[in-house]
Amino acid sequence: MVVLHVKRGDESQFLLQAPGSTELEELTIQVTRVYNGRLKVQRLCTEMEELAEHGVFLPPNMQGLTEEQIQELKLKDEWGEKCVPSGGSVFKKDDIGRRNGQAPNEKMKQVLKKTVEEAKAIVSKVEAGVFVTMEMVKDALDQLRGAVMIVYPMGLPPYDPIRMEFENKEDLSGTQAALEVIQEAEAQLWWAAKELRRTKKLSDYVGRNEKTKIIVKIQQRGQGAPAREPIISSEEHKQLMLFYHRRQEELKKLEENDDDSCLNSPWADNTALKRHFHGVKDIKWRPR
Repeated sequence: MVVLHVKRGDESQFLLQAPGSTELEELTIQVTRVYNGRLKVQRLCTEMEELAEHGVFLPPNMQGLTEEQIQELKLKDEWGEKCVPSGGSVFKKDDIGRRNGQAPNEKMKQVLKKTVEEAKAIVSKVEAGVFVTMEMVKDALDQLRGAVMIVYPMGLPPYDPIRMEFENKEDLSGTQAALEVIQEAEAQLWWAAKELRRTKKLSDYVGRNEKTKIIVKIQQRGQGAPAREPIISSEEHKQLMLFYHRRQEELKKLEENDDDSCLNSPWADNTALKRHFHGVKDIKWRPR
């Protein structure tokens, strides 16, 4: 199996493996789905951490308003009254004004946070050395969905971003997250400054060696070739600079210890024995 280290720009995303005989059309779609799936898991984890701290989302017409403004406009959070967490709620005001402040109790909060940590671990980055598959992404999504159902058996408001993510109705327009998502039809894979064309097989580029490991970059069509990988990694560069600094310190110390004044000492005179036997030791010349 060929190991693919998938990157977006200079940032590592995940590891994936595929046979060299895989059609690049299929591989590109597979990589794109895993990539987008991981983004969905990350968005859900972020929102669920906020859910655990500050409760469900406020209606769009109440977000960002002060309590006085809400009372003046006579607005009411009807879904907030229905969507009560299991075991009751604990008030914790959301300073941003996006959520209603009716947070779950400590026990239910830990259910959400523990599930978030487990989901992140499932779709972990390259450092964990795990090959990520679409099944693993779906498993992470199912675990997150299950945790929300445990804490909020009555469900979440239809406008809550967590529910919209689970129903694939999320609206990312105008957000940074929208720039990260790549459409399957527009996705491109690049390796060694070459686009891996969908009409070919993976082996057409990397050969028939199934133990090959390559770094591929995924990006949107029309963005041009991605930047080449550096000759040495950042860690190797760091170690190289550390070695250079240590070497400079060693040379500096040697230069400080390079004192040749001892050469003027009698014991350092290599002709002293010869002059001793010739009887010309300690001869001094004085002007008359």
